This record gives sequence, C-alpha cells and structure tokens, in this order.
Amino acid sequence: MRFSLRSLVIAFAVIAAPPALSGQASPFPNEPLTFGPSSGRFNPDGTFSIRGQDWPALDGTWTVTSGEVEFVMPRAPNGCQGPGRYRFSLDGRRVSFALQSDECPFRRMILDGSTWRPVGDVPLAPDRRILRTAADPKPPLPVPAPAIGSWPGFRGRMAAGVAEGQNLPDRWGGAGREHILWRTAIPGLAHSSPIVWGDRVFVTTAISSQPDATFRPGLYGDGDASEDRSRHRWVLMALDKETGGVVWERVAHEGPPVDRRHIKSTYASATPATDGRVVVASFGSQGLYAYTVDGRFLWKVDLGRLHLGAYNIPTIEWGPASSPAMWNGLVIVQVDTHEDSFVLALDAGTGDTVWKTEREELPSWGTPNVVETGAGPVLVTNASNFVRAYDPATGKELWRIGRSSKITAPTPIVAEDLIVVASGRAPERPIFVVRPEARGNLTLADGETTSEAVAWSRTGRGPYMPTPLAYDGILYVLANNGVFDAYDLKTGAEIYRQRLPHLGSGFSASPVAADGRIYLSSEDGEMLVIRAGRTFEHIATSSMDELLMATPALSEGVMFVRSAQSLIAIGRR
Repeated sequence: MRFSLRSLVIAFAVIAAPPALSGQASPFPNEPLTFGPSSGRFNPDGTFSIRGQDWPALDGTWTVTSGEVEFVMPRAPNGCQGPGRYRFSLDGRRVSFALQSDECPFRRMILDGSTWRPVGDVPLAPDRRILRTAADPKPPLPVPAPAIGSWPGFRGRMAAGVAEGQNLPDRWGGAGREHILWRTAIPGLAHSSPIVWGDRVFVTTAISSQPDATFRPGLYGDGDASEDRSRHRWVLMALDKETGGVVWERVAHEGPPVDRRHIKSTYASATPATDGRVVVASFGSQGLYAYTVDGRFLWKVDLGRLHLGAYNIPTIEWGPASSPAMWNGLVIVQVDTHEDSFVLALDAGTGDTVWKTEREELPSWGTPNVVETGAGPVLVTNASNFVRAYDPATGKELWRIGRSSKITAPTPIVAEDLIVVASGRAPERPIFVVRPEARGNLTLADGETTSEAVAWSRTGRGPYMPTPLAYDGILYVLANNGVFDAYDLKTGAEIYRQRLPHLGSGFSASPVAADGRIYLSSEDGEMLVIRAGRTFEHIATSSMDELLMATPALSEGVMFVRSAQSLIAIGRR
C-alpha cells in the first residue's frame, strides 16, 4: 500500500498554465479551497490548479455544461491527455465532485468523491459510538490448556517470531510432498496469520459471494481499492493441530462490506489473538468478536466505520489490518483513521471498555504490542505522527518519538531490553531502537541518530510491510523488494546487506526463526531458509505452489503456513 510517484512528479512538474477562458460564469467559489492536505483553486477565468502533499501538481482548464464539469490538462503525460468529466454539487462555499469518466488516475484519485472547503472550514468528525453486544447468559470461560508451544497472536508471543527446539526440515514439498503433514483448504480471502494454543490452530477469513474475488500481489505503487462490495461472510475457524480437520467455524458477520479494501489486501487481514480461554478476531468496520476457544460466542464490539486509506487523499480507502493484542486479561486494539484515532483496551471476558486513549494520528496498519522489559510492561504502537508507548494497564502515555513514515505497517518488537520500531515508506523509512525506561518526547533533532533514550536509529532502511526480526543479537530487516539487511542489535552497525535470490512479486510476510534458521515467505509462494548469523547463507528454497501473504506460526515441531487457499503444516513427524 504505497505510492511510487517520483516519475509522476517529474512528468507533471513541467505542466504550464493554460490560457484563460472567457465568457463563462463560474459556479465555483473564487477562493482557495482545501481537501485534506491538498489545496486548489477553480478560477473564474476557467483555469484550475491543485497542489497536494507528496502528489504531482495538476493544472489545466475547466468548462461546465449542465451540472457537469470537464477538466483538461493540455501538457499532461500519457494517460492524462484526455478530459475528465465529473458531476459537481455546491453546498454554500463547498464544492463536491463525483466521477463520470476520467482515464487519468491521478486526477481521478484526488477528485472523485472529494469535497473542497474554504480554508479553515474543517469537517467535523462524526461521533464514534462503541457498541457492545454480549452473550446472555455468558458462557463460562474454559480452563486454558498449557501455554507450552503456544503462538498466541501475530508472530507469536510479543510478536517476536522466534520458537526454538522445532527441528524443522530445511526442504519440503516436491512430488512426494515430503514433510507436508497436512494441507486444509480455507475458503475466502485473508492475509491474517494462523495462531496456536493447545491442540487448536485458529484462522480467520472473509468469504465473498463474488466467485472470482481476488487480490493483486506484487511490487507496485497503485493505491486503488477493490471493487468487490458483494455480500461476505466473516468467519473464525478452529482446526485440529494434529490433523488439520476443522473442529468448529463461526460466522461472525454476514453482509456487504461497510468499506472498501486495497486491491492487495483482504477483508480479513488482521490476525486473531488468544489467551487460551478467549479467541478474538478483528474484522475492522464489521466489528471485533470474541469466542471461547471451544467456539461459544462471548461478545461483539462494534467500533463503527473504520475509514483508513491514503494519508494525502482522504477519499481513497484501503481498509484496516491492525491485529488485536491480548495482555493480562485485556484485548487491546489500535484504531487510527482519517476521522479519529485512539487505542482501546477491553475486558477479554466481557468486552467492557477498561480504558480508551485518544490521539491525533494518520491512518496506520501496525499491530499494538505489549512488550515485557526491565522497566516493566510497555504497550508500543507504530504510527506516522509518533511512535508511542503507553502503560498497558491504564493507557497513560509514557513516551513518543516522531519523524516516522507517513504509512506504517510493521509491528514493534523487543529484544535484549531494546524496543525496535520501523516503517518503510520513503523518504523517511526509519528504524528506531529505544530504551524501555525512556519517558517524554524522544524525537531526535536534525542530524541526530542517538540520544540517551534512543540507542540508535537509521533512515532509509526500514521495511514497508514485514516486521523486523531480532535473533541472537542481530536485527534482521526484510524489505518488500527482497533486500535483506542484518544489523548489530545493540549498536546498529551494519553486518550485511543482501539481495535475496528470489524476488518475483516481493515479500509481505514477516520473517520467523527457529534453531539457527530464518524462514522467509515470498508472495509468489517460495519459502527461503536462511542461516542465522553474521554471514549470509541461503540454505534452501521450497515452493508452496500458492501465494503467500501471511506470516507462518511455529509450534512444537510444526510450521503452520497460511497460503491464499490453504493452511499447511510442515514438520518432520
């Protein structure tokens, strides 16, 4: 979910202002107007000019006929020479546009569905009502199975992605399906990862009634949303860990999606979480759902519509992906939208609100993480305005650090009592390594890379989608484009930078590690095994024969791999 605009900005930079038009009364306000961070003028002489944040300049002429306006950019690059036609409506000094036809993607993305307002006319955020529905009577919570071998949330305990003592094979699959213990078909589309507790593996999915529903993998900068608004079923499934058989499945919600999703995403991109008693699934605008681990409904919390998308064009919708986290009887969710932003803690057994902390943020997609440190538990959230840390028991802010990317997706982690947070949208692409006892505003001044609170930092090296992996004193960073970096965790010194032998459509899943091996899943379905250590060594590559977007789970000698169509168990036994 990113825009690659360098070439577009260069192409548009030479656009010249066209000659003025005459003889036509202007229906548009003769003053500067704003739409999100963009500004524009629709001048009485028939010219227009639009300037956006990290967006190419748009200049040209307009003409109006019967409630429809036609925009033309005389010196536009290929794809934008033709006219764009929009219906428009006026509300006092505000003007709104609705697409009729336009082959120019940049003009279409910024104008379609937009409402331009006078400077200072800030749209009011709608009141957000958080509604809870609970089972009556409430079923008793089961006694949790032992936590040994559990992988309770996104990338396991504290999102570390490490589980030793697995004795996994280096190679699997092939004609003989070597080391493939079982493969179970999972209907629908989902990028959510599997989680494990006891003898159960839990997955979520969103099943479209549109038979050809799909997503588009790959390395590209398009910000388009999927057109699939058909009726869906949002489902939580529990599978037998030993056999892959479906033990139970629950339809949490059924109906058309409330919002749209990015063409590379799904309506079930958030990974569920469990504490061995309760399993929680987040389906974004469709709600947050809790069941006992044996499938009995506990509660639903409706958070309202979660409008997430491009930070610089509020009408572009990408949908949410942040996963819930569970800690000490709480379910914690991070909700950063165009309209409002907050972190919310709910009672895991009842869904009651324990605390809610408001904040000012851009849309974000990272998962909140409660990390155990020498300074106590710290809830860390990755977002654009600030990476923030909170007391997970109260929601009180502990520290913040700015200068992050405008789009944030990786999850914060902790290792050797250092908190690592990264994000990969250019130009910032930072990696921050923070000491957990820090307090206050930790934002580094220009030219600074360290401070008393920040052990080290880098710019231009953060990952866009995959969460970094800290393993045996080394921080591994996987970029979407297949560049694999290793840094000394304590000092930030670069150990190596290596382009992986497989690229294809790139990498979205996060690395996991066990027994001196690092496992990397490419979108094209290739799984690479890399030897951990200070020298890069590619051990093997195995094909899963299906697209891989989700991060694997590791549990008691088995790696559970979620593909686009299946859940696959890999192991020696």
